Amino acid sequence: MSTATTISDAVLDSRVMIRRGLIRSARDPEAFFTALALPVALMLLFVYVFGGAMSTGGEYVDYVVPGIILLCAGFGAGTTAVAVADDMTNGIVDRFRSMPIAAGSVIVGHVVASVARNAIATALVIGVALLIGWRPDAGVAEWAAAIGLLALFVLAISWLAATVGLLARSKDAANAFTMVLAFLPYVSTAFVPAHTLPTALRGFAEHQPMTPVIETLRGLWMGTSTTGQPLADQAWWALGWCALILVVSAVASARLFRRRTT
Repeated sequence: MSTATTISDAVLDSRVMIRRGLIRSARDPEAFFTALALPVALMLLFVYVFGGAMSTGGEYVDYVVPGIILLCAGFGAGTTAVAVADDMTNGIVDRFRSMPIAAGSVIVGHVVASVARNAIATALVIGVALLIGWRPDAGVAEWAAAIGLLALFVLAISWLAATVGLLARSKDAANAFTMVLAFLPYVSTAFVPAHTLPTALRGFAEHQPMTPVIETLRGLWMGTSTTGQPLADQAWWALGWCALILVVSAVASARLFRRRTT
């Protein structure tokens, strides 16, 4: 069999698995609705209940939107981890192994479906934010850069979630990963500037992966940053973290899938 034929078959298998992932999402409306509604509810809570007490140098809705979007991505990735863990424990992967399909297509299907779900959730968050007063100053180039960074971040975090799903031995264990991803934005510059945090948390908030992504999005959309670093520096850190997470997760997931299916 030629290399071109093998690649063509792998692409076709991945398309089938992506379709399966999207159909699976549509058949689990409760989880999908939660992933959509919870970030919006949190945004409304922070803006209208806590926003008046926050000192961020401007309208709080302008400050909080990037963090809410990353929080949304975390919830969506948690769903991916659970779906992968379910596949690995319910016997469906054994059935797939008996078919002439590319092994990696199973994980690719979950990851691409996760990116699609997060795209819908992100669009919803941005739409609601605009309705409640968010007014970004970005032009076409800045919006394109922000969308590209978001796509890379969601892809990286989705592949990380798939890796966790392969590591987990049950859906409950994979679900615990959601709590970790949901917690990280709270200890970053998502909701308050890092300098307002206690000293013990400030160093972590300034150097964890979420912060440069949030600050880059905030800089692209609003032209401001709370860390004092130039936008270009923040962007390089954001791209570096996303690329690192993506490469490590993709390699680890391939090895884990091979190990668990042989």
